[in-house]
Amino acid sequence: MATIEECRAALEKLSDNMQTAEGDVGAAAALDRSVSCRITDLDITFVGRMTGGRIVVQDTLQGPPPEKAQIRLILAGDDLVAMVNGELNFAKAWGSGRVKLEAGLRDLLRLRKLL
Repeated sequence: MATIEECRAALEKLSDNMQTAEGDVGAAAALDRSVSCRITDLDITFVGRMTGGRIVVQDTLQGPPPEKAQIRLILAGDDLVAMVNGELNFAKAWGSGRVKLEAGLRDLLRLRKLL
């Protein structure tokens, strides 16, 4: 099972990848939205903001987030680490329900280019 530190490092790596993205992927990364990443097996949630092409984690909370972020990712810690390292295909994991991504329709359409 991935640790809190490994999950935070995976989010940092995802953020770094987003910041260097170009074209359609870069446009998707340029969203300015509140975000939460719920790690189900650790019962924690990283909350923050996607801004300037990065994910800025502002806090780590025990349990589910108190407020609904505009973009919400829900998955196990191992799946987050595997997805960011290219070992887990996001589309297949999302289609099977292993990973959940919740957002408004416009954001989902833009985010699919990113993930």
